[in-house]
Amino acid sequence: MISKESCRNELRTAIRQLSDRCLYSASRWAAEQLVGIEQDPAKATPSHTRFQRGSSSIRRRFSTPNEINTSTPITGVSYVMTPVHREDDNVDDCDVYMLAKAYFDCKEFRRAAHALRDQNGRKAVFLRSYALYLAGEKRKEEEMIELEGPLGKSDVINRELVTLEAQLSKNRKNGTIDSFGFYLYGIILKEKGREDLARTVLVESVNNYPWNWSAWSELQYLCTTADILNDLNLKNHWMKDFFLGSAYQELRMHNESLSKYQYLQGIFRFSNYIPAQIAKAQYSLREFEEVEVIFEEILRNDPYRVEDMDMYSNVLYAKECFSALSHLAHRIFLNDKYRPESCCIIGNYYSLKGLHEKSVIYFRRALKLNSKYLSAWTLMGHEYVEMKNAPAAVDAYRRAVDINPRDYRAWYGLGQAYEMMLMPFYALHYFKKSVYLQPNDSRLWIAMAHCYEAEHLRMLEDAIKCYKRAANCNDREAIALHRLAKLHKELGRDEEAAFYYKKDIEKMENEEREGPNMVEALLFLATHCRTYNMLKESKVYCNRLLDYNGPERETAKSILRGMGIEQSPFPSRDVDHFPPEDFDSNM
Repeated sequence: MISKESCRNELRTAIRQLSDRCLYSASRWAAEQLVGIEQDPAKATPSHTRFQRGSSSIRRRFSTPNEINTSTPITGVSYVMTPVHREDDNVDDCDVYMLAKAYFDCKEFRRAAHALRDQNGRKAVFLRSYALYLAGEKRKEEEMIELEGPLGKSDVINRELVTLEAQLSKNRKNGTIDSFGFYLYGIILKEKGREDLARTVLVESVNNYPWNWSAWSELQYLCTTADILNDLNLKNHWMKDFFLGSAYQELRMHNESLSKYQYLQGIFRFSNYIPAQIAKAQYSLREFEEVEVIFEEILRNDPYRVEDMDMYSNVLYAKECFSALSHLAHRIFLNDKYRPESCCIIGNYYSLKGLHEKSVIYFRRALKLNSKYLSAWTLMGHEYVEMKNAPAAVDAYRRAVDINPRDYRAWYGLGQAYEMMLMPFYALHYFKKSVYLQPNDSRLWIAMAHCYEAEHLRMLEDAIKCYKRAANCNDREAIALHRLAKLHKELGRDEEAAFYYKKDIEKMENEEREGPNMVEALLFLATHCRTYNMLKESKVYCNRLLDYNGPERETAKSILRGMGIEQSPFPSRDVDHFPPEDFDSNM
């Protein structure tokens, strides 16, 4: 049982402690959640009231029937109480620490580490180690650019890792390491590929100090399967629910993720983070209308937000909303154009306009700002596919899966690229990886079915199985039913073809669509029903075909004439049925 006031007090203390250790990303996250807790009306300040009023429309949209009143503690879940981390009183010289922190804030990492070289307190030891780690990362990026260019591959490593690992391992054995030291030790172990030990160390970190969201994020990255996630020995602190919501989302367990976030809104009713995560889950479920509404409301409340807006641009791109995407790109450009997210949004805008070369320029710019920015690699691969540059697309997609092997979009892109290069067996391999990661996406099944249909394979039975899976996954592109009908027709299975053509007509009628697929389905069904003496049904389909202009109209007339002659009680007036006249006898 935990109250809103308890969460508020914990977060206030955590924000100060995280900022004091230069963990600014975690501090910002904690501050956003703090302001997201509904304030007691008697204590609310005008600015706080304005913030929460702006978030109220999002809260109403996603409120649950069991939403909790402000003063009521959360019940139904037994949370553990983690003692608030007490500051280290053994810092020998606070003035020196403040100097080191100032150097750190100016990104003079080695200078900050040098200033703390004689300090032995845990707080000072962490900041010195963290500064050395970031100094090594900075030098690694510089060497990569010098050797391979900003987007090149390189075997350059952070040269501080070995020393830091030895020091932190020693501190852990001596019991002189704190939760922040565990966090840094976990990062270093992860970078060296020692994932099992990294998970153990990060679990120790979050169990001892659960308010460091950066530690939870690193731990999430190492939870590559549901089994690994379930085996973690985590204390049941309320921060664990945020972690599980994010981890479920990464593991494509979207319904479980949505359930966690909707539950958390009982306390964090005005947090913008939670609706953004809900939007991510719904984006994966392809519920674009809901996602668009959420992001519009988030931007009304936080108009200068850049985080997650690249996903909003993906939605606008998928819906082909030219004006809305143009407005978003212009807004982001004026706000902060040198952010990876901003460059991706502008890249999407140019891609939607068909300017693929210009789009690639912006995706490359995003990667120069952050070479591990997953979306940019994937989207750049898509642009190369549009430009028919398969080798460049393969390279971009491979860089994406190196960063995140669970990115189904990159595996799907690799399949497309190899299909373009007429290498269907390679393409199938990558399509199978993508549908394994995202089995409810009809587009992936359709892509795999197209591959089975390719001239080099002609594995039509396997293609039919894929199209059936696509039809059961809410095929928004309306491809699966039509292809199922055509394949069964090609294989001489007229009954099955008729079944799928009827299903396709029903879907088109429900969606109020017309076009060549409708004409093809009506023509097949008219002929099929005529062949099997279902004249009434055939007449219905023929009458519908009379509304179209083209050869199908004449075919329908011919079928109707043929049925009229068969049903007439009088002999046919076809000239072939009359005997020739003997003109000679009449003369």
